[in-house]
Amino acid sequence: QVQLVESGGGLVQAGGSLRLSCAASGIIFNANTMGWYRQAPGKQRELVATITTGGRTNYADSVKGRFTISRDNAKNTVYLQMNSLKPEDTAVYYCNADSFLRTHWGQGTQVTVSS
Repeated sequence: QVQLVESGGGLVQAGGSLRLSCAASGIIFNANTMGWYRQAPGKQRELVATITTGGRTNYADSVKGRFTISRDNAKNTVYLQMNSLKPEDTAVYYCNADSFLRTHWGQGTQVTVSS
C-alpha cells in the first residue's frame, strides 16, 4: 500500500522555522516528482514547492527565498525546510507524489504560525 507519512508540523512564532518530512513507501520513489501543497481555511489547495526526479525545484512566489524543498532518494523522503515563517503560512500542508500516471497524497499536517 502507498503511504506518505508526514512529520514536523506544529506551532511556531512568526519568524521561526520548521522542517516538514514526508517518508514514502509503496512507490518507486525515483519515478515520482515530489511536492508540498497547502490549504488554508476557506482557500483552495495551492502548490508550495515541487522537486523532480532529477532534482529540479519549483516554488510558489510567496515562499521563494524562505522555503527549500529537497529529497533524499536513499531514504525515500522529501523535506520542506520553512524559514522566516509568517502567519499567512498557516495551513494544512500535504505531501504529494506524482509519477505522471498516478498521484498520491499524504494525510496532511497542520502548520500554525502565530503573530
